[in-house]
Amino acid sequence: MYSLKIITSFAAAHCLVNYQGDCENLHGHNWKVEVTVTARELDKAGLGIDFKVLKRETNALLKTLDHKYLNELSPFLETSPSSENLARYIYGELSLKLNSDNVRVVLVTVWESDFASASYYE
Repeated sequence: MYSLKIITSFAAAHCLVNYQGDCENLHGHNWKVEVTVTARELDKAGLGIDFKVLKRETNALLKTLDHKYLNELSPFLETSPSSENLARYIYGELSLKLNSDNVRVVLVTVWESDFASASYYE
């Protein structure tokens, strides 16, 4: 098995729902997002998946979140846009786009600061 990872980012505002503390108020983050995929085999070029493809699909998804108020977006109307739920959402959406017989999204980590992150995997 091969493991490939990209790191990218987006900026957005949110407020945590049902949270008693400062983060219940509107605030923003510059989120760093790590996406890890595995590949069983390499193609003729020696690649598990082209990093261009992985970056393109990830950045297209993050563009729908970038500079938005996350609580108003459909995935988070009923779910608090916590780092945990963001990681799960990104994992699910990228799995739909990237998973194949050879490639699988295996881990998405969302960093809300340099010192705090949440990951999702199945």
